[in-house]
Amino acid sequence: MHKKILIADDHYVVRMGASLLLHSAYEDLEIDFTENYESVKDKVSASRYDLLMLDIDMPGSIYLEMIKEIKSLDPDLKILMFSAYDEKTAIKYINEGADGYLNKQQSENVVDAVTAILRQGYYYSQEIAYLLINNTKDLTPLYSLSKRELQIFKLLAEGNGNLEISNKLDIKMSTVSTFKKRIYEKLNIKTLVEIIKLHEKYSSGVLK
Repeated sequence: MHKKILIADDHYVVRMGASLLLHSAYEDLEIDFTENYESVKDKVSASRYDLLMLDIDMPGSIYLEMIKEIKSLDPDLKILMFSAYDEKTAIKYINEGADGYLNKQQSENVVDAVTAILRQGYYYSQEIAYLLINNTKDLTPLYSLSKRELQIFKLLAEGNGNLEISNKLDIKMSTVSTFKKRIYEKLNIKTLVEIIKLHEKYSSGVLK
């Protein structure tokens, strides 16, 4: 099975560790490396890979937007997120189109994860499979918000008013007001203080 993999991570130890484990299982596996997101796009555009192992927190990362952007460059490329974030964050990336998620704390499973994606097209740990089956959108109220609503939610929590949000997102103030009303209704809240509290509690995973 001759396959070509791109490992994208800004930590040398992570790249080499994953590479050694994979080469111990597949002698004919071709592995390429990159340390930042701009290079990921360049390499995916210039060469054909079967699988991309992608870190979330790397130089140039645009987080969730990376998935659609990479898939637009190569729709057939499989993407395995390889990150230290927890399973709740993993669900967000899977919902965006990632084909699997492996926590770096479980790096000993990298061969199983890569094998599963190359053969079956996906890889889910038991924890992620459980969350997928049990309606992950109920895990936090922020999962009920659309992408635009999440943007406005974050800006509100950071202290921006309607005019500032209107200018930053290049939308009408009346549109901001409409989205703000929807956010309050979906989250069942009435004050900005409640938005700030929700942001502090949940945003580290949901807004990544």
